[in-house]
Amino acid sequence: MKKIGNGMLLCVCALLGAMVATTAFAAEEKDKLAVLKELQIENGKITLVEYNDSTTITPSKGNPINNVPPRAIVKLVLNPAKGSNIKVEVWLPDAKKWNGKFIGLGNGGSAGNINSSGFAWPLIGGYAVATTDMGTAPNADSGIGNKEVWKDFGFRATHLMTVTAKQLIKAYYGKDPEFSYFNGGSTGGQQGLQEAQRYPEDYDGIIANIPAHCRTPLHAYFLWNDQILRKCPFTESQQKNIILAGNEYMAAREIPQTAGKMVSDPRCDMKDIEAVIKLAREKDQTLTDAHAEALRKLFDGPKHAITGERIFCGIPFGSSFNIAHGHLYLFKWVFGADKDLTTIDFGKDIDTYTAALGPYLNAENADLSKFEKRGGKLIMISGSADSCVPYTASLDYYERVAEQCGSIDKAKSFILLYIIPGMSHGPGPGINKLPNMLDLVINWREKGVAPDKIQTQRVVDGKTEMDITLYPYPSKTSWTQEGGFKPVDGPRKGVDRIAERFRPPAAE
Repeated sequence: MKKIGNGMLLCVCALLGAMVATTAFAAEEKDKLAVLKELQIENGKITLVEYNDSTTITPSKGNPINNVPPRAIVKLVLNPAKGSNIKVEVWLPDAKKWNGKFIGLGNGGSAGNINSSGFAWPLIGGYAVATTDMGTAPNADSGIGNKEVWKDFGFRATHLMTVTAKQLIKAYYGKDPEFSYFNGGSTGGQQGLQEAQRYPEDYDGIIANIPAHCRTPLHAYFLWNDQILRKCPFTESQQKNIILAGNEYMAAREIPQTAGKMVSDPRCDMKDIEAVIKLAREKDQTLTDAHAEALRKLFDGPKHAITGERIFCGIPFGSSFNIAHGHLYLFKWVFGADKDLTTIDFGKDIDTYTAALGPYLNAENADLSKFEKRGGKLIMISGSADSCVPYTASLDYYERVAEQCGSIDKAKSFILLYIIPGMSHGPGPGINKLPNMLDLVINWREKGVAPDKIQTQRVVDGKTEMDITLYPYPSKTSWTQEGGFKPVDGPRKGVDRIAERFRPPAAE
């Protein structure tokens, strides 16, 4: 029998020690999983608890995500009422990797599914993370005539996801998260604002990207545009020339870097609308009188057919029409699957629709005092060229928050609004590279460092074409050759306020 040298003996001992540690660690995780499996969830059921140590996640779109740490995965179904069926998924990193914080992730569109690949980046950062399908699986038709789905989609699913995730976190780690944050865009922005308004204790900081918070008026805008564009369609070439006309007409109000390329601030009046239509027709002789009349209605936006009250504002200058219509499932929820949506009028039908869905879906309560008093911080982001969720409702909401709390300076102490020049419903032809806004809200909440400016870029073919400093509303970016970028006081308000009756009070 050969003797083992001292070096070899040390290696063997180290290997055996590692094996013992690994075995002990595996046993510890197994015990924690058992705790999760036995956990009692109010009005819910845990359907899966598993430990996954795969280091790669392959999204349905895009490149694989590598270096993903091990995690416990928990899936649940919540049934707070008959007709409600909410799916939730929670990922928990190992205790040694957990940073003590929790992130709730928002969904998009009509939801109805859970995008597990979205968990990867928070998990890599050490966060416990959760999301929900908002109770609309298998598709948006689940809400037809079902008031419980309306409540789930509007507010309930996100809150219950949050409560349940925190329960799982405490069971797994033996303590509550030190801080909790929410990050969502579009429908996710609606979720974030509902949380701040209805459940201010749920999150310490919220990012509401391109938020679809004024939900029922927004979908009325979709229907308005849909009916107009069905009767008078525009070719891609015509749309391109209309966008160019908007950019050109508004160029005099821009800094040199953006002039003629995008519209940073599309606020306008009927005089501006007529001027853009005139310029577009000069650029494109195929635009007829019928197109001109359609453009007046599209740029102005929907008003009540009987009272003339503002329902929503219009398509912003410099943005595409392609994502400004469709998305009509909410009308099926109220009027049924067989309703001919082209026949819905903007009088009594809109009243019926608003009364049914508005109290559950709209996140329009400007009183954020409870969120502010507990130290909550909120950042809203809108794109100036977003015709899917136009900036107008968010700008007005911000103004209403300022009115509610007494001043714009008071509002800026806990909520900021950035309007991103040329950005559509996400990255596009305008500014398309932003800082990590979640990091900004975390630093603001935990360190008191307010993000009073952000550095943004326009990247084309991998090259930075433009680098611009942006400031939160109502400040705007100015630029001189000598001084570079500086904030100046921008105009306040300037968009029509949606009539209060199209923003009915919230209901449970």
